[in-house]
Amino acid sequence: MNKLLIVGTVAFDAIETPFGKTDKILGGAATYIGLSASFFNLQSAIVSVVGDDFPQEHLDLLTSRNIDISGVEIVKGGKTFFWSGLYHNDLNSRDTLVTELNVLADFQPKVPQNFKDADVVMLGNLHPLVQSSVLDQMETTPKLVVLDTMNFWMDCALPELLDVIKRVDVITINDEEARQLSGEYSLVKAAAKIHTLGPKYVVIKKGEHGALLFHNSEVFFAPALPLEEVYDPTGAGDTFAGGFSGYIAQSENISFENMKNGIIYGSNLASFCVEKFGTERMVSLEETEVNQRLKQFKALTQFDIEL
Repeated sequence: MNKLLIVGTVAFDAIETPFGKTDKILGGAATYIGLSASFFNLQSAIVSVVGDDFPQEHLDLLTSRNIDISGVEIVKGGKTFFWSGLYHNDLNSRDTLVTELNVLADFQPKVPQNFKDADVVMLGNLHPLVQSSVLDQMETTPKLVVLDTMNFWMDCALPELLDVIKRVDVITINDEEARQLSGEYSLVKAAAKIHTLGPKYVVIKKGEHGALLFHNSEVFFAPALPLEEVYDPTGAGDTFAGGFSGYIAQSENISFENMKNGIIYGSNLASFCVEKFGTERMVSLEETEVNQRLKQFKALTQFDIEL
C-alpha cells in the first residue's frame, strides 16, 4: 500500500455556532485529515504533539482507522493545544475566542522511520518552520507534497512561509488567503501569481461555493453539494485536504486530470464533516454513504449539451 504522511495539530476545540455549542471536543487539522484519508486504501501516519491530558480513547480512535500514531508525541505534564471559536449566522465568518498553544509552542516534529519514504506528504496548517522540518527529514523525495496554510502565517511568518511554499507541489488555501498571498483580487490572477512562488497546482477553497484547481493555464471547478443541514464548518477544509491527498496517494496518478477526481473526493468528504459538530460525523461515517454521495456529485456536475 502507498504511504501518506500527515503533519498537523491534534487538538481540543470548543465551538459555538447558531445551532449549538460544545465543550472541549476532539479537533485539530491532522485529526480531520487522518479521518478523511482513512476512507482510502493506504498506510497513513500522523506527526503531531499532545499533552498527557489527551484521552486514550481519542488515540484509540485514530489507530482503529489504521492511522499510525508513533509520530504523535505525548508530553508528560503538558497540555494539549486548545482552540475555541464562535461562528456568525452565515457560518462563513468566525471569531477566535481562545488559542492556547500549550505543547505546540515547542513542537519539534519527528517523522517515524518507516514513513520517511512516504509517497505523499500532507503538510497541515502549522508554523512553516515545522512544515519545512518535516520535509528535511524525508529520506526519499515524495511523489507529491501538499501544503495547507492560513492568513495567520502570512501575517507573522511570511518569509518562512514563502520558503516552504517553494518546496511543495500543491498549495490549498481559501479565496481570502489566496488574495492576501498574491496581492491580486481576481482568483485567476492570484493563482497565476502563486504558481510563480513554486507550486505546480493551486487549490483555492471557496467554502459553500466549491473549490478551484489551477495548473498553468488549466482550470477545474468543483461545486459544493447543496446540503439541507450545516451545523459546524470546523475542519471542513482539513477534511477536504485529507480526501484530496488520500485519493491521490491511493491512485498513484499525479496528473491534472486525476487531481480533478481528488478535488471531488475531497469536496464529497467535507460535505459530511459540516453536518455535525467537530469530528462526530466523520467518526460515524460509513463507506456506503460516501459512495452514495459521490453519485450525487456526479449527477450535480454532469450534463449533455448539443453544440
